[in-house]
Amino acid sequence: MLVALLLLLSLSNEVRVNGLCEHNPAPKPRPHTVSILEFGAVGDGKTLNTIAFQNAIFYLKSFADKGGAQLYVPPGTWLTKSFNLTSHLTLFLEKGAVILGSQDPFHWEVVDPLPSYGRGVEVPGGRYQSLINGYMLDDVVITGNSGIIDGMGLAWWELFSSHSLNYSRPHIIELVASDHVVVSNLTFLNAPSYSIHPVYCSNVHIYNVSISAPPESPYTIGIVPDSSDHVCIEDCVIETGYDAIALKSGWDEYGIAYGRPTENVHIRRVHLQASSGSTVAFGSDMSGGISNILVENVYLYNSRSGIEFRTMRGRGGYIKEIVISEVEMENIYTAMAATGYCGSHPDDKFDPDALPLLDHIIFQDMIGTNITVAGSFAGLQESPFTNICLSNINLSINAVSSIPWECSNIFGFSNSVLPKPCPDLETLSDCLSLLSVKGKTSDM
Repeated sequence: MLVALLLLLSLSNEVRVNGLCEHNPAPKPRPHTVSILEFGAVGDGKTLNTIAFQNAIFYLKSFADKGGAQLYVPPGTWLTKSFNLTSHLTLFLEKGAVILGSQDPFHWEVVDPLPSYGRGVEVPGGRYQSLINGYMLDDVVITGNSGIIDGMGLAWWELFSSHSLNYSRPHIIELVASDHVVVSNLTFLNAPSYSIHPVYCSNVHIYNVSISAPPESPYTIGIVPDSSDHVCIEDCVIETGYDAIALKSGWDEYGIAYGRPTENVHIRRVHLQASSGSTVAFGSDMSGGISNILVENVYLYNSRSGIEFRTMRGRGGYIKEIVISEVEMENIYTAMAATGYCGSHPDDKFDPDALPLLDHIIFQDMIGTNITVAGSFAGLQESPFTNICLSNINLSINAVSSIPWECSNIFGFSNSVLPKPCPDLETLSDCLSLLSVKGKTSDM
């Protein structure tokens, strides 16, 4: 036990995400601006404007070495198929501007699966390209004055629910292998699958966005940092069918081979609701690793699960050095959860001996009302979850609850926790003294 305490103490010098969001200056104005109207676009909600978007962005590439350029989308309803962005570009949606994604699957190009997944997540093979895309970009901004991007996901949800998909569903925004990305001041509606998916990206700032999908929409997720680093998500409101924010890093042997973790992520001042999933989820696709994450000052409500860690045999990878702090929950079935029995495998090539590691997880300064299960922790016998620390937690359990805590193959500590945690977490320790998040973490 002493060794475990020393490990936690040493962690106080390792977690350095605090202050990450403070290092995100506002994007500079672009010296050149053109309107989508100049390229023949028609904002009637019926005319397909893909060629106008493509031509405008191709033209704006010429300004990349001149400070970049802005594509202005005025009020109107702009129907389009998928289109690709370019570096040093700002896509700006004015108030009253709505970009609509076409509901016709034949309008969506099929692209190769991500290498860290090996196949489409939902259907083996390729995947539909997302509505707004970028690959190996630098300095790209997607913003506006409360403009709207509507993924028109109903047709995709019906295909998914009826098992009629030919390829995995698209997302609203997917940026791949890009650096210095900003998404802000917009509303995202009805994503076919994910709303915002930065994958293999660095220096991503997502702020002041609203994301919404109906409670019954299948496996819709708000923001998915995936094998990405130095990510700040702040001041957002997200209400989705499945997860609000999900951190990922690849799937089984493909994620292990690709080997790019999600790390150095700061999430703060967000309001999250996840109808059938978790407000903040880690995994279950986490084979590249997830570490050095700070989630603070968040309000979670009307959801199946609050904070959840998911993994399974064959995943490999790790989830470690996670701090969850200053959390208010209301109407949550399970406040905190971690399971080693969640997910599926891409194929039969996974290594069943690739065991995941879940270690150094801190929950502190949390309150909750109308909670059914305070905590459900189920580690693997071959790889128990270790160094789970709970501090200053007060959850009001509702009358429906029969067992407020469920624990197996987990080892950790607690201090000032109500209801009283399971015996595996009863060893007295003050997480805040062991891991002084505010006092000892520093700028990265």
